[in-house]
Amino acid sequence: MSSRLVGVGVGPGDPELVTVKGVNALRAADVVVVPVMAAPDGKDGGERGRAEATVLHYVPEEKVVRVVFALNERSDRGRREAAWDAAGERVAELLGRYRAVAFATIGDPNVYSTFTYLAQTIVELVPGVVVETVPGITAMQDLAARSGAVLTEGTEPLTLVPVTAGSAVLKDALAGPGTVVAYKFGRQAAEVGEALRETGRVGDAVWGSALGLPEESIRPAGELDGEPLPYLSTLIAPARRDGGRGGKL
Repeated sequence: MSSRLVGVGVGPGDPELVTVKGVNALRAADVVVVPVMAAPDGKDGGERGRAEATVLHYVPEEKVVRVVFALNERSDRGRREAAWDAAGERVAELLGRYRAVAFATIGDPNVYSTFTYLAQTIVELVPGVVVETVPGITAMQDLAARSGAVLTEGTEPLTLVPVTAGSAVLKDALAGPGTVVAYKFGRQAAEVGEALRETGRVGDAVWGSALGLPEESIRPAGELDGEPLPYLSTLIAPARRDGGRGGKL
């Protein structure tokens, strides 16, 4: 039978936000791969990431395999590609030994996920492999629930922007009519605050980090003071709503 690689979304960090299907997929797999941040020397830095911490609520530690990825490497393409190749070879090796390998990723495996790149590599390395995904709850959904921010109403569009693409992309989105969600904006918090104020969108905006974890922080965007925030911070700038209930139907 063909080996299976299953990307499982395990949510933004709160173990209670893993779906029943996600838990079943993790438990049904022979091994569960979790991504590990590469240290400066390219090896396992030892830090336990959110995906691993979440997975360990549902499967025993001996079933978990840590694989190093260059998760935040943007400047050195050669180093990043080498890390991706090594990670792909490691997972391909596991697929040669086991029938079902799960890969746990925070959020959803089809939304800005490490799994996308891994799957592309594995399809080339392992002929006949079956690739599947199990959706997960995203940070924007969790932040909306915890803060009371409404993501969309009626005909409003929703724009999701990774601020790693630059603050200009965020400003363009904020100039539009719908709700804007910004991911990974912590290191550029000053630019994000400036963009919100320039576009008049700061009033109802909210940001959050470490959602569902002991160090959780959820604050109004108006309090952004330029200080750097955790890398995985999420921002919601709701659409302008002045037409009353159902005004945009």
